[in-house]
Amino acid sequence: MINPLRKIALSCMILLCSATSFAQDDESLMTYDLATQAMAAAEAYARDKNWNVTILITDQNNNPVMLHRIDGAGGRTFGFATAKALVVNATGLTSGEYGSQIESGDIEEIEGGVTFAGGVPVFRGGVHIGAIATSGVRALQDEEVSIAGAEVIGSISN
Repeated sequence: MINPLRKIALSCMILLCSATSFAQDDESLMTYDLATQAMAAAEAYARDKNWNVTILITDQNNNPVMLHRIDGAGGRTFGFATAKALVVNATGLTSGEYGSQIESGDIEEIEGGVTFAGGVPVFRGGVHIGAIATSGVRALQDEEVSIAGAEVIGSISN
């Protein structure tokens, strides 16, 4: 059963994401076809390792394009994947790199973001087209899954 406060918070987050997407003029650069290719690779990697994870693919504006939650992935994995994608799209850094820069005081903290690995940017032709964020196992393992997806359609650095 979902806590009523959690329901309200989730509803507000979905509404905020929807409002943000309407306010943005940029066309989504992460197409459904690209996301499908990346998701297939990321999910295959996770399944090969027997990791039950949630994988989120967003466009450069942080709009969700695709989400898969493998059976057995924890309920909180969606929230962590979302927070990882948020910092990746806001900074162009991996979520782990973002965490290192927060710790050293090089950048300001992003509200609602997380500072551990698992989210990676996707660049195609030197252009940031979105993010892949994974949650459910150790942070560096999450990152392995995300990289497996990103490298099929582009790279994690420009």
